[in-house]
Amino acid sequence: RALEAPVTEALLRAIFRDESQFSVHSALPQVALLGDEGAANHNRLGGEYGSAGVQLFVYGREEENEIRPARYPARQSREASEAVARLNQVNPQQVIFAQQNPEVIDQGVFHNDVIAVSNRQVLFCHEAAFARQKVLINQLRTRVDGFMAIEVPAGEVSVSDAVATYLFNSQLLSRNDGSMLLVLPRECQDHVGVWRYLNKLVAEDNPISAMQVFDLRESMANGGGPACLRLRVVLTEAERRAVNPAVMMNDALFTALNAWADRYYRDRLTAADLADPLLLREGREALDVLTRLLDLGSVYPFQQTGAADG
Repeated sequence: RALEAPVTEALLRAIFRDESQFSVHSALPQVALLGDEGAANHNRLGGEYGSAGVQLFVYGREEENEIRPARYPARQSREASEAVARLNQVNPQQVIFAQQNPEVIDQGVFHNDVIAVSNRQVLFCHEAAFARQKVLINQLRTRVDGFMAIEVPAGEVSVSDAVATYLFNSQLLSRNDGSMLLVLPRECQDHVGVWRYLNKLVAEDNPISAMQVFDLRESMANGGGPACLRLRVVLTEAERRAVNPAVMMNDALFTALNAWADRYYRDRLTAADLADPLLLREGREALDVLTRLLDLGSVYPFQQTGAADG
C-alpha cells in the first residue's frame, strides 16, 4: 500500500478532478508513528448517508499506551487516525477513536473490517472486537439516534472462525423497506456453525433480514472480500456531474472492461515469465489501454514524460 500511494492519489485526482467540488488529500507521511490502513479501520454511523454522522476511527496502537498486540504488529496507529480526522476537518463532536482488541489482532484480525461492519445506525461486530467494548457501545448509543449493536457471541462464532470465513468482511446494505441485506462470501455458507448463526440472526427481530452469498474465492485467496467494495462516496447531483463520467459503470463500460480483461489478464504466471521483458511490455500496454478507456490520463510513472524506459 505504501508503494501504491502516489498512483492511488493520481487515480483519485483523475476521478474527482473538479477542484471546486472535491479535495483529494495526499497520503500521510510514511513514518512508523503514522501507520494508516485507511477505510478498513473506519466506520460511519448515523441516519441518511448524506447527513452528519459519527465517524468511528479504530486503531491498534497508541504511542503512549502499552496495551497493544504481542504476536503481530498493529498496523493502524491512533496518531494516524487523529491526523486523518484533523486533515479532513471532521467536527470533534462527531468523531470517536476506539482501540481494537489487541487479542483479536494477535488472532489475525489485522483490520477492523475483519471483525466489524456498520451501516447507518447498525454496528454488526464480534463481542471481542474492541478494547473496552461496553464503553464504546454506550458512547455510540448516546451519540447516534436509533443506534443498535448486534454483537456476535464467541460461543456462537469464534474469532478464528470469523477470520477464516470473513463473516464481518461483508457488506451491510440498506433495502427500500428499511431492512438490511448482508452480502457474504461463500465461506460463511460452507461453515456449519457460522451459517447456523446467520440463519438464526435473520430470523430474529433486528434490521438484518436477508443474506446474499457470492463465490469470491479468487478475491479471498488474494486477501480480499466483500469489504473491499465497501467505500461509499456520497454525492450531491452537482458533485455527481463533476465526477469523471468515464469511470461511471454502465452496460457499455462493463462490456469494454470484460473485453479488456479477456485480452490482457493471464490465467497463469510462471517463474520463467517473470524474466521475460514481454511481460513488462504487456502489463504496461494493458494499463495504458485501461487508463485511456477510463479517461484517467497519465497516472502511472511509465506513462509520464521523462519516465525512464526499461
